[in-house]
Amino acid sequence: MPVRSPWSCVLWDVDGTLVDASEGILRRLTITLEHFGRKPPTRGELSHWIGPPMFESFQVNVGMTPAEATEAVTFYRGLNKSEGYTGSAQLYPGVAQLVHDLHAAGIPQSTASSKPEVQVVALMDHFGLASSLEATVGASPDERTLSAKSDIVREALRRLEVRGYDTSRPVLIGDRHHDVEGGADAGVPVIFVRWGFSWPHEADGAQAAVDDTDQLRALLLVPEPAAEEQFVAGSPDGV
Repeated sequence: MPVRSPWSCVLWDVDGTLVDASEGILRRLTITLEHFGRKPPTRGELSHWIGPPMFESFQVNVGMTPAEATEAVTFYRGLNKSEGYTGSAQLYPGVAQLVHDLHAAGIPQSTASSKPEVQVVALMDHFGLASSLEATVGASPDERTLSAKSDIVREALRRLEVRGYDTSRPVLIGDRHHDVEGGADAGVPVIFVRWGFSWPHEADGAQAAVDDTDQLRALLLVPEPAAEEQFVAGSPDGV
């Protein structure tokens, strides 16, 4: 059955939305924080770390100064690079097929991630999603020049627009309150997915919230009206 989307383009958060990289994140955080004399998080505390830029999280979560946070980010990213950006990461069930199906339906897509862009590119290539994305957008290497979610969303829309795609009705798919707030600041509605690392209240302000990819698919892809329905709707005698 032919399908279409009510959205002109779809933007994807990565961590907690497309990719579960929690195992590697917890391991690297443990090594990093112990190296800097801080207490590492438990797995239950990962929700405080996954989503915001790491530069911000080191300050908010363990009280580092900006200078200390810069040093910690460099150390953490060094671990990440040495391990390989895709190690221990896995896709959430059903998301790859949905990305491919949106592409097949002609809907332009981009990532809009707070992860450094080089890592996002590696993950999208590794999982075979790059060919279904018209742009791959993440944070700048220093995670400071381009790091705010709203700015990343705007950059994703800019790159799609430069490539000639319709960005008049965008939607962001994300799993944290940072996505909801960043989307709102950029004027982009958010569909909140509950399979990531969020607390229930983080969906507040989202246009919709879903529990699985079947529910998300129903919001992103809808059946095309039958030809006779289109005729009736467009006919002067149609009601």
